[in-house]
Amino acid sequence: MKRLVVTADDFGLAVEVNAGVEEAHRDGILTAASLMVGAPAAADAVARARRLPDLKVGLHVVLLESRPVLPREKVPDLVDAHGRFRSDMVRLAFEIFARPSVRAQMRSEVAAQFSAFRDTGLTLDHVNAHKHFHLHPTILAAVMAEAEKAGVKGVRLPVEPAAVVDATGQGTSPFGAKATAWWAGILRARARARGFRIPDQVFGLAWSGAMTAARTAALLERLPEGDTEIYFHPATADAFPGHAPGYRYADELAALVDADVITTAEKSRASRGGFLDLR
Repeated sequence: MKRLVVTADDFGLAVEVNAGVEEAHRDGILTAASLMVGAPAAADAVARARRLPDLKVGLHVVLLESRPVLPREKVPDLVDAHGRFRSDMVRLAFEIFARPSVRAQMRSEVAAQFSAFRDTGLTLDHVNAHKHFHLHPTILAAVMAEAEKAGVKGVRLPVEPAAVVDATGQGTSPFGAKATAWWAGILRARARARGFRIPDQVFGLAWSGAMTAARTAALLERLPEGDTEIYFHPATADAFPGHAPGYRYADELAALVDADVITTAEKSRASRGGFLDLR
């Protein structure tokens, strides 16, 4: 049996993203979105989610390149001089591992983001992290601890089968994506041992920011058995406050509402929904 979750990341980052999510869900194949609770357009995202009852909404934990939910004095080692999360991902990852004070701040911020999501009144479908920072085992431990308290079992760990990507004829999976998938597979085993619901495969890593209609259709034509997540970054424009340079947001939105993609998704005979629908 095939089960498919089609997710949009960065919900709440900007109105352009939120509008893209709404359009992709209303007129396309999008079934879920991951909310950045501390982002500038989070309130707009929550309002849209409330009028889209079939959209499954999860928490996109953010510890990089945005603003914290907690006051800056509560997380001084996580933010820069402007009060924004740091962008030096490798150094921050090391400090979270090596320094108890930084680790404690991270845990407090993760807990605050779960609390902020709870305050929206939305049903929490899943959890993941911006730039997959939860592949850091210390961060993943904090995320899973809070998820268990919240009663949510759906977690993304990006195990992307390179063979499927390579077989599409739409470009090959780079070494970095393959290495990430290998490590994510190790973490997936640990998370499943604790009872978390993790898809068998996730697509979107190799082509992050460039999930075109052709690539999406090619993946859907070769959709493996089991539980699959495909994640996107749709928006109504490519440039907006907080956008990632080079990302083809509008093309990803176009892919989600493309007629051929919709038809191919239907032909795959995969049941579509959120993480709460996975078994």
